[in-house]
Amino acid sequence: MRVETILNVKGRSVVTIEDGCTLREAAQALDANAIGALVVVDPTGRPIAVLTERDIVRELAMHGRASLNRTVANATTPAFVTAAPDDTVEDIMMRMTDRRVRHLPVLAGRELVGIVSIGDAVKAKMEAVEAQTAAMREYILS
Repeated sequence: MRVETILNVKGRSVVTIEDGCTLREAAQALDANAIGALVVVDPTGRPIAVLTERDIVRELAMHGRASLNRTVANATTPAFVTAAPDDTVEDIMMRMTDRRVRHLPVLAGRELVGIVSIGDAVKAKMEAVEAQTAAMREYILS
């Protein structure tokens, strides 16, 4: 299964935030959209990072309440890991594991076309295994 298939099922909606926004604004966006990560974009709209709930918690732990007035750019990790629509589920699962990330923005060239989480990847992998098991069962019984 490919990332494109996951996006076709889950949708391609991505919530973004500019790197100059505050962590308070980021937390509000996460809450309003009931999500765990935002794609950070520069002023031109180019994706440059991912901001997660963990990033905000880390900032709060290090800088206290004042961190909510710091910019998103101060809280993101420098490594920006992405996926492409033609990547396989196995590819992205290995990338997420190796880089210790749980969200991958999906880029087609330079265009942001979606985001996949570790949960999306696990769900897709489980569905594929279940379909294989059902096919084998049907083959054996026929």
